[in-house]
Amino acid sequence: MTCVVVRLITAIWCWLHKDVSRIFYLPIVLCLTYMVLKAIKLYQWRRELNKALKSFPGPPVHWLFGNVHEDLDKVLEWSKKYARAFPVWFGKFVVFVTLNDADYAKAVCARGGKRWWKGLLTLQGRKWFQHRKLLTPGFHYGVLKPYVSLITKSTQVMLDKWEHLITQEKSVELFGHVSLMTLDSILKCAFSHESNCQIDRSNSYIKSVFEITFQINYRIWYLPYQIDFIYWLSRDGRRFQKACEMVHLQTDKVIKERKKSLKDERELEKIQKKRHLDFLDILLCAKDENGAGLSDEDIRAEVDTFMFGGHDTTASGISWTLYCLAMYPEHQQKCREEIRELLGDREIIQWDDLGKMPYTTMCIKESMRIFPPVPLVSRQLSKPITFHDGRYLPEGTLVGINIYLIHRDPNLWKDPEVFDPMRFSPENSSQRHSHAFMPFSAGARNCIGQQFAMIEMKVAIALSLLRFEFSPNPEKIPRKIPQLVLRSKNGIHVHLKKIHWH
Repeated sequence: MTCVVVRLITAIWCWLHKDVSRIFYLPIVLCLTYMVLKAIKLYQWRRELNKALKSFPGPPVHWLFGNVHEDLDKVLEWSKKYARAFPVWFGKFVVFVTLNDADYAKAVCARGGKRWWKGLLTLQGRKWFQHRKLLTPGFHYGVLKPYVSLITKSTQVMLDKWEHLITQEKSVELFGHVSLMTLDSILKCAFSHESNCQIDRSNSYIKSVFEITFQINYRIWYLPYQIDFIYWLSRDGRRFQKACEMVHLQTDKVIKERKKSLKDERELEKIQKKRHLDFLDILLCAKDENGAGLSDEDIRAEVDTFMFGGHDTTASGISWTLYCLAMYPEHQQKCREEIRELLGDREIIQWDDLGKMPYTTMCIKESMRIFPPVPLVSRQLSKPITFHDGRYLPEGTLVGINIYLIHRDPNLWKDPEVFDPMRFSPENSSQRHSHAFMPFSAGARNCIGQQFAMIEMKVAIALSLLRFEFSPNPEKIPRKIPQLVLRSKNGIHVHLKKIHWH
C-alpha cells in the first residue's frame, strides 16, 4: 500500500512539473487519488473478511436479496445447524456475523466496539467514558426513587383505559397501550413534562416520536433503504428528517428553558426541595473533575437516547411478560397473591416494595429470556478478534449478538422453550454462564438504564395483575418480529377480566 501511494504522488508531481497550468486540475486529481486509495483499502479489507468468513459456514445466500430473515423461528433453526456463529447477508454486499454463543458474545462485549445510535450508545473512547461517568448519577437509587410514583400514575391511566375497553367478546392489544404508557412515564421522568399522550395523541411531539420509531423499524428490513442516499431521497427519509427536526426543536426548547432556572449548582438543591430531580436536571448540572459539562448538543443526544432507547424496549418487556402470564395462569395467580400480600389494602406501589416481590421478578426475567425486548445487539469491531476456538474476524466486521438465540441455547438452558421462573432463583442464577442471560446486553456498554426499566416493569406488572386477570386470545397468536425491539406483526392480544376485591 505504501509503494502505491509513493508512486501515485511521484506521478502527480511529474505531471504537474511539465505544465504549471495543470495546477488547476490538482483538486480533481487529489479527489480521484483519494477515491482510488479508498477503493484499494476496501478491496483489501473485503478480501480479508471473505477469507475469515470461510471459517463461518451459514445458510444459502440469494444472489440479490442475501439471506436475512425476519422469521425468528427460521433463524433459530439456523443456529442449531451452524454452531456459535454464522453470516447473515443484507443483499450481496452487507454482511453481519450473527453470534449465537455465550462465549462468543462474552468475547465481543469485553472488547467493545461501535454501536449505531447518536448519544451514549455510539460514542467511543474517552468521550464515551466521560459521558458514561457523568450520566451514571442520573440512575442512582436516590434519583430513581421518586420515579415510582410517576410511573404508578401513568400505569393507572392505562389501566383505567382498559376498563373502558374490555368486553367478553373482544381482546385488548397490549403493545400500543403499554408503549404510550412508557412514553408518558419517560416524559415525566426525563423532562418533568405532563404530556397527556395516553389520552390525547394529537400532540405533534408525540406524533413525531412514533413516526421516528416506525421509520427506523421499517428501514431495517426494507433492502433499498440500506443505502443511505436512496433512503434520504425517498419520501420516508424526508418524513424521518422532518420528525427528527420536530423532536430536536422541542428538546432544545426545554433545555434552554431549564437552563434559565439552573444558574448555579446551588439551584439544584432548591429544585430538589420543590420536586424530584429529572434526567434533564442531572445532565445540565453534570460536571467532570475539571469542571467540564455536556454541551447542549450532547445533552439533546442523551435525552433522545433515553427517550427512544427507553420507552419501546420497556413496553416490549411489559407486554410480553403480561402475555406469558396470560399463557400460564398458575404463575399469574402466584404473582398476584404475592403482590396482594405485600400491598394489603394499598393500590399504589412504593420504593421499598420493589425488592419484596421475588416471584414476580423471576417471572419478569423468565419472560425476558423467552421474549428479550432487544433481540439483537449490533457492533462493529474496532479491533480484530480471535475467538477461543481459533476462528477470527478482522477489524471493521459487523457482528450481531443474537440475544434471542443465546436465551434459547439448550447448552445453557434446560428445556429452553418451557416457561420456568425458578431458573432465576438465587441458587440457579449462581450456576449460570455470565452471558447466558443478557436482556440489557453486557460488558462496559450494557444498558445504563436497566434499573429504571426493571422498576417500570415491576410497577406496571404488579398494578396490572391487581386490577385484571389475563387470558390469551387463541385466535390471535402473536407472530414475533425482530425490529429495534421484539414486537408482534399482528399485535399482542389478551382477554382482560376485571378483578373485584372484597
